[in-house]
Amino acid sequence: MMSADTEIHKGLEGVLADQCIFEEVAYLLQFGELPGKKELDVFAKQERKQRPISKDLLSVFGYFPPSAHPMDALQTAVSFLGMEDTDGWNHDETSLDKMTTKLLAKLPTVLAAVYRSRKGEKPIAPDANLCFSENFFHMCFGKVPDPATIKVFDVSLTLYAEHSFNASTFTGRVISSTLSDIYSAVSGAIGALKGPLHGGANEEVMHLLIEIGEPARAKAWMLKALEEKRKVMGFGHRVYLSGDSRVPTMKKYMLKMVEQTGNKKWAEISEILEQTMIREKGIYPNLDFPAGPAYYMMGFDIDIFTPIFVISRITGWCAHIKEQLAANRLIRPLCHYVGHAQRPVTPLENRG
Repeated sequence: MMSADTEIHKGLEGVLADQCIFEEVAYLLQFGELPGKKELDVFAKQERKQRPISKDLLSVFGYFPPSAHPMDALQTAVSFLGMEDTDGWNHDETSLDKMTTKLLAKLPTVLAAVYRSRKGEKPIAPDANLCFSENFFHMCFGKVPDPATIKVFDVSLTLYAEHSFNASTFTGRVISSTLSDIYSAVSGAIGALKGPLHGGANEEVMHLLIEIGEPARAKAWMLKALEEKRKVMGFGHRVYLSGDSRVPTMKKYMLKMVEQTGNKKWAEISEILEQTMIREKGIYPNLDFPAGPAYYMMGFDIDIFTPIFVISRITGWCAHIKEQLAANRLIRPLCHYVGHAQRPVTPLENRG
């Protein structure tokens, strides 16, 4: 596993993002090595074959409330996929690899179907002739954008794919350590990722940028937020105290979306916020800060940002689950009680 606190790995995600497509990174996380051409072809064919979802699962989406967050839809869909899988309880390596590929293939189909159903539009079937990122745009919008946009999206998936013992990964490992099935572990991981202090931060970043509205307001907004001790989403990291190594790569590709769209506003606001925060507090942005506006410029609704994180991080989660089960030991932390001292139990009639 790539360690977030090991200097030798610092920036490795950026090298992979520049030089590899996401399918290669998914293969790397699943099997431990980058694929050769033949291996990638076989892997891609297996993934593309698994993309369709059942009519039963599609019908479930019609029962979701209009206000339901897409993360809840994904979490429910993962549980449903587990119920459909008669081999879901198998923990041997071959079965885990099959389930990993199945989740990698089907979750984008689920997310795209949910995305369209919320707009009153019919789902678009996956296209086995398209690569992973191209297919997702096809299923969401009915068309594939230019190669430059696809590359930016692909880069974001690589940067989000795996990141050591973060909250959602740890949640998945705890669940799998009980010898529960992989679908339950992934469902739990999605629940952890939903929180704004974890994956949900990319959505909050975009809401923040929209609230500011114009570059001329950015510096004053940040100074006031710092004065009021507000939590500014997209800044700071529990591990990367001197800067997230993934940010320079994502920022570079976010600026390519500026070139594609001609919309400079979000990048200009972001730059002012970043420089002000660094100057005033010495706190640097994390990956969510450039990823949010990049997705927005691609045309995605804001509440789809974190689910996009899921269709990438499924690779890292499943790799951790596989690793956990290979030499499993129940994860059972102890706690130190600091509450009231022990008190006698008084019969109910004597308690007043």
